[in-house]
Amino acid sequence: MKKTPLLLLLLSITTSYAWALTAEEKGLQIAQKADRLDSGWGDQKQSMEMILRNKQGQESRRQIRGRSLEVIGDGDKALSIFDSPADVKGTAFLSFTHVNEPDDQWLYLPALKRVKRIASKNKSGPFMGSEFAFEDMSSQEVDKYTYKWLRDEQLDGKDVYVIERVPVDKHSGYTRQIVWGDREIYHPLKVEFYDRKNALLKTLVLFDYKQYLGKYWRPDRMEMTNHQNGKSTTLLFTDYVFNNGFSDRDFDRNSLKRAR
Repeated sequence: MKKTPLLLLLLSITTSYAWALTAEEKGLQIAQKADRLDSGWGDQKQSMEMILRNKQGQESRRQIRGRSLEVIGDGDKALSIFDSPADVKGTAFLSFTHVNEPDDQWLYLPALKRVKRIASKNKSGPFMGSEFAFEDMSSQEVDKYTYKWLRDEQLDGKDVYVIERVPVDKHSGYTRQIVWGDREIYHPLKVEFYDRKNALLKTLVLFDYKQYLGKYWRPDRMEMTNHQNGKSTTLLFTDYVFNNGFSDRDFDRNSLKRAR
């Protein structure tokens, strides 16, 4: 009797295991891989331009500086500081993303000279008049969602995976999100957001990824379109810098008032 070579046997076992994955397991596996590939960057800062468009296409622009700190074992910390126009200059937004509990978010309003805490039930509200919600400004930690792989396909000539993710937070403004992710770099190219009535609310498209430190990918542009009110918001990113030596002190509540 002819014996099966060990290599073929192992290949058979591996193939059988892959086929045995459920759609939920495969979706989670994809999310975990994307998270692993984007771990270890430490800290970063960048400049941003926010372009707000109303239903008629009229635009207003805001200049923002952002910085982030990677937190091992929990979600990331992020601070955004508005430099212009004059009516928002000095406004600062601080976010502590958490994995297993509601995020902590604060907004410093210089006109009132006070820090306002964003309540969990209000995180579906618009961030500074944009089509991004406060919850969109948090880092996308794996455990904040449950997952389901839907299919593999092509998007604009790129091989992508398509997964559904459902927020765990009961206060989320979304019932689910559909994510098209680049199979080469494991970053999202498009995300559809469905509201609490499970109707399509918004679509986010991410463009022009560039690689930093030989490993980490960041987009130069994000376009968020609200299908229900006809408005849209563009975020343009420039001047990414990593390894700035940031610490927790750069992201405490006092940093909101120190922001210049």
